[in-house]
Amino acid sequence: MASALKNLSSHRALTLNGASNVRVCVVVSEWNHKITGALSRGAVSTLLDHGIKEKNILVHTVPGSFELTLGASLVNQKYKPDAVICLGCVITGETRHAEYICNAVAQGLTILSLQHQIPFIFGVLTPDTQKQAEERSGGKHGNKGIEAAMTALELIKLKKSL
Repeated sequence: MASALKNLSSHRALTLNGASNVRVCVVVSEWNHKITGALSRGAVSTLLDHGIKEKNILVHTVPGSFELTLGASLVNQKYKPDAVICLGCVITGETRHAEYICNAVAQGLTILSLQHQIPFIFGVLTPDTQKQAEERSGGKHGNKGIEAAMTALELIKLKKSL
């Protein structure tokens, strides 16, 4: 989702045939709720804007970003969605915990994607500071929740086209 532009939130229109039947789960970390709440709102509004019915957008929370992988696996097992968007925010701080958490979540979501053949989207911010997190959750760098939703939609479209 990165680019030289550093703001992909102004997305192009995407036509997804059968969007009204698409089901998407959004799993959101409660840690750094101000940030993750903004990411979630961005993702949900983007899904709605692209024709996903509100009743087919299922939002669930987990305590922190580390728990996103299990939360994603559980919602996939229960709802069998077309995609799972995982949103979190791990601010680096003074220790290396962010590196370990983000690597574990990225690897876990990759494994889930390959096992279940649906997109499990890594929408976890990894900023150095709170200000950087705010800039990426609706500030000057856009809203990465929007980008995560667009990524999910693009992959759903790809799968349906194959």
